[in-house]
Amino acid sequence: MPGPGSGSPSWQARLSIPGSPVCAPAWLALREGADAVARAAELVDPVNVHLDGRPDPAVIRDLGCGTGSMGRWLAGRLRGPQVWLLHDRDPGLLALAADGLPDAAADGASVTGQARQGDITALDAAQLAGTSLVTASALLDILTADEVDKIAAACVGASCMALVTLTVTGSVDITPSDPRDAAFEAAFNAHQRRSAGGRRLLGPDAGAVAVDAFTRRGAAVSSRPSPWRLGADQAELIEEWLRGWIDAGCDQQPELAGPAGPYLSRRLDACAAGELRVAVGHVDVLALPPSK
Repeated sequence: MPGPGSGSPSWQARLSIPGSPVCAPAWLALREGADAVARAAELVDPVNVHLDGRPDPAVIRDLGCGTGSMGRWLAGRLRGPQVWLLHDRDPGLLALAADGLPDAAADGASVTGQARQGDITALDAAQLAGTSLVTASALLDILTADEVDKIAAACVGASCMALVTLTVTGSVDITPSDPRDAAFEAAFNAHQRRSAGGRRLLGPDAGAVAVDAFTRRGAAVSSRPSPWRLGADQAELIEEWLRGWIDAGCDQQPELAGPAGPYLSRRLDACAAGELRVAVGHVDVLALPPSK
């Protein structure tokens, strides 16, 4: 998927493409507020119950942490002292994540962080030994089935919880509707399931694959919808999301390039008028380790 500075036509994405393995900090910052509202906060309660019975401090590994939005959202909702191990392949993003981590838990206990640069798909149960919780946000849909299965195996093998949020489901609802909506939705979803670098990405199938991978290993799994619901007060995010969504669709189906410009213009006119509403489907999954 083309990124910033790739020579894309003017109607294509300017920041980065939602779902891209390499996300620009500007895109991550733009979506952080919508992510925070969308995540299924009710899944935090069983995490706290489980952490209450574990030795202090809780060791939390944030896979593909980006700029650290998951830590900023979750650390202050958890009780007790926490050590966050922030995993990403990008050193610049790791620095931002470490700098932005909250200092205190929900009960005022200390929160500290350490950066871990490397390939998150290489982690196994031995490396996760002593981990209380593995987290990830907007990650699983850019992985393969084997990679998600390996993460599930590592978490269950290490007897640690996993809370993975904001995995795309492929569902998009735009109001008012447009005759071209369905074509771009289908093309985008096909693009998310594409083969890239010899890897077949899961895209909208990732949530179901994760549920199955954890369930097969005896974990207690809960899932909740976590859609973005964007309105007039998130016009900038809607615009950048639209550009990326359309760009990906055209990359998958070049014949959509012709109608893409007029379609985007209609959508941006409605957005500028404060009339556009967008719901983008995601799912959050919590897996608790099997009882021993």
